[in-house]
Amino acid sequence: MTAAAQILLEACVDSVVSARNAEAGGARRLELCANLVEGGTTPSIGMLAGARDAVGIPIFVLVRPRGGDFLYGADEIRVILRDIAEMKARGADAVVIGALDREGQVDRNVIGRLIEAARPLAVTFHRAFDLARDPIEALETLIELGIERVLTSGQAPTAEQGIPLLRELVQRAEGRIVLLAGGGVNASNARRIVEETGVRELHLRGSRTEPSPMRWKREHVPMGKPYQPDEYCRTETDAAAIRAVLEAV
Repeated sequence: MTAAAQILLEACVDSVVSARNAEAGGARRLELCANLVEGGTTPSIGMLAGARDAVGIPIFVLVRPRGGDFLYGADEIRVILRDIAEMKARGADAVVIGALDREGQVDRNVIGRLIEAARPLAVTFHRAFDLARDPIEALETLIELGIERVLTSGQAPTAEQGIPLLRELVQRAEGRIVLLAGGGVNASNARRIVEETGVRELHLRGSRTEPSPMRWKREHVPMGKPYQPDEYCRTETDAAAIRAVLEAV
């Protein structure tokens, strides 16, 4: 077996087309998400069903109720638990979760509840890890909790930039948890990341831009707005703003 064949590629996808393309390209596992502009949120049940019908490789489903930080309130935890139950029932092979407390540590209580809800499925801790205060402490906590793998860029903007910490994490893990390197992984840096860190699994988007097949287009009517991710600022509905509109009309 070649060295390349020993490396598992996990493709991050947000559509059935992308799921098919990833499998055709040689990905051996998918992370299924929605809303990748915010780092990914929980995909719909329909999306999971479509991907499950389209591919034969394992599908790990991201369960994240919103963008922003990873400090969740009681309502959000109930949503996560319900989503985990739905994903288990609809054919997910594993779930991808994460939660931190106010001090930037892995939230043991929340993660323990989510793991219990997910079993017997495998569990990945997502890149909430990269916002943890102390990566070594976080790694040991995840190992104690029984998490199978952690997705991380080595607490850097990209996995290539995070090589020093990724190497240290692999060494400290000593096979007790899988380190899945992700963040800006591409054909030009994948070999370096593998060789210099010792990771055996890579996570990547592997995307391209496809023009819309629409022949007629309405110009200057955007459906979105320019977006700059900010993990420490949440956008929420404001009751006062709703009330003000009602009063105005």
